[in-house]
Amino acid sequence: MSHTEPQLRVLVVEDDPTVAEVVSGYLVRAGYAVDHAPDGPDALRRAAGRWPDLVLLDLMLPGMDGLEVCRRLRATAAVPVIMLTARGDEDDRIAGLELGADDYVTKPFSPRELVLRVESVLRRSHGGRRQDAAPTRPLLRAGGVLLDPGNRRAEKEGHELALTLREFDLLAHFMTHPGRVHGREELMREVWGWDFGDLSTVTVHVRRLRAKIEDDPAQPRLIRTVWGVGYRFEPEPPEAAA
Repeated sequence: MSHTEPQLRVLVVEDDPTVAEVVSGYLVRAGYAVDHAPDGPDALRRAAGRWPDLVLLDLMLPGMDGLEVCRRLRATAAVPVIMLTARGDEDDRIAGLELGADDYVTKPFSPRELVLRVESVLRRSHGGRRQDAAPTRPLLRAGGVLLDPGNRRAEKEGHELALTLREFDLLAHFMTHPGRVHGREELMREVWGWDFGDLSTVTVHVRRLRAKIEDDPAQPRLIRTVWGVGYRFEPEPPEAAA
């Protein structure tokens, strides 16, 4: 990292001091500025005082749990959130994804893997620590949706869409490949960069994305389910394209 380049800040919300110390140490060695909060109220105070570039959030916290912390953070701004969950807590993990968390890591985890996940999320949201200017990317238009990949902005019929990091990437992938059927494994690989993982992550994000871009999410016309296979993005309703 260049001496003139500002450090990206990670807020680690973890009540176990040993886990917090290990995770913070790895992140500092990777070049990040790290702030630590042992509970939810302290995390919200620290975030309000100086907004982080990413929040690493344990779901099992004393008092205010991680889901409530995520909910309150999301009500303020679209800061990237990576959840730390116990291996068997699938319901909590899905609930966190429903609230807009961008990624999750199950305990026990490798600190090196965790740093790589942080790098991946920040690379997508802030360009990571790359100094080279990103090439201009063309605007994408379909079904009343306008997507600006370069500035990471999306609109539907002139109204800005509040998309999370993964929702934006998922929509960009769909709009770049209109009419093509995408399996959930493929989407996890191409959008999340994972070769394996819980496929319900994809399902939850598709559901959240539909809620934001479809006129009637219960009868989606843009992101259509191909039963037994996956999803297909149709920029025009079938009758209009005929």
